[in-house]
Amino acid sequence: MSRIGRLLITVPPNVKVSVNGNTVSVVGPKGELTRTLHPVMTIRLQDNQITVSRPSDSKEHRSLHGLTRTLIANMVEGVSKGFEKSLEIVGVGYRAEKVGDKLVMRLGLSHPVEVSPPPGLSFVLEGANRIKVVGADKEAVGQIAAKIRASRPPDPYKGKGVRYVGEVVRLKPGKAGKVISK
Repeated sequence: MSRIGRLLITVPPNVKVSVNGNTVSVVGPKGELTRTLHPVMTIRLQDNQITVSRPSDSKEHRSLHGLTRTLIANMVEGVSKGFEKSLEIVGVGYRAEKVGDKLVMRLGLSHPVEVSPPPGLSFVLEGANRIKVVGADKEAVGQIAAKIRASRPPDPYKGKGVRYVGEVVRLKPGKAGKVISK
């Protein structure tokens, strides 16, 4: 049995879950999420606990078992607590600001970079150089954070750009680090 797939998902008291075949809908204080999962997986809701079971021990069913359970657990956690990804902008003159609900970043390019949040997500600025992407859908939060980072990834020589908080950027030595050999 899958070590992850066999675990029960406990539903908090402020979250409502409905299972209709393989469509799971979760409603909580942070929002509402709906997802249609693979049809071979069996999803049951009993006494505020969700169980996921698989029909056989084939490789495909074993991998889908853990995936399905994790997707449902992330939905429950997202609508109750929410998810967030933090990014930081490093560089002289690099900064971010909110205009309405849009995020406008000045990243040393000839134009400002604008990012609009999809429904259910929001941006929180902590100073001019810290951005936090907040939302209930873990996949969407990670996707938008990756999109923001891709607008100006960290430079390998000076380290300037957008990076995740805590991300270690290894700097290359450049021309001065080149050793002359004869």
